[in-house]
Amino acid sequence: MVLVRRSQDLFPTLLNNLFNYDWNERNTQNTRPAMNVIENAEAFKLELTVPGLTKEDLSLEIDEENNLVISMEKKNEKEEKDEHNQYLRKEFSYTQFKQSLSLPENVVKEKISAKVENGLLKIELPKYQPEERKALSQVIQIE
Repeated sequence: MVLVRRSQDLFPTLLNNLFNYDWNERNTQNTRPAMNVIENAEAFKLELTVPGLTKEDLSLEIDEENNLVISMEKKNEKEEKDEHNQYLRKEFSYTQFKQSLSLPENVVKEKISAKVENGLLKIELPKYQPEERKALSQVIQIE
């Protein structure tokens, strides 16, 4: 038995196979970076692929609901003009990404750090150590 995939694309299926692109689905792979989450006894570590981006293109913040918000915005413009200042070609692109991650209660928000190197955004979320956790608790006297 042969399975046949029926398509209602504007372009023939041959072109879809040739360019390996499914016109029925959004191609969000380019704007959604791959993410690794690593946990050890001291911290959580996040690694996001951000090739071609600089620290100026990226933003990290903690919102009022205790979420780590990672966002990225990149604009590119290229233009070629002839001697009469008419466009021969003008290309522009705009890419935006935003993701919110709930922070666990045992993360020390004041010590979160991040850096960009070799196309990776590395974020370190240190955990409270057991002795630090005890220092945060207090006994309230009842009168």
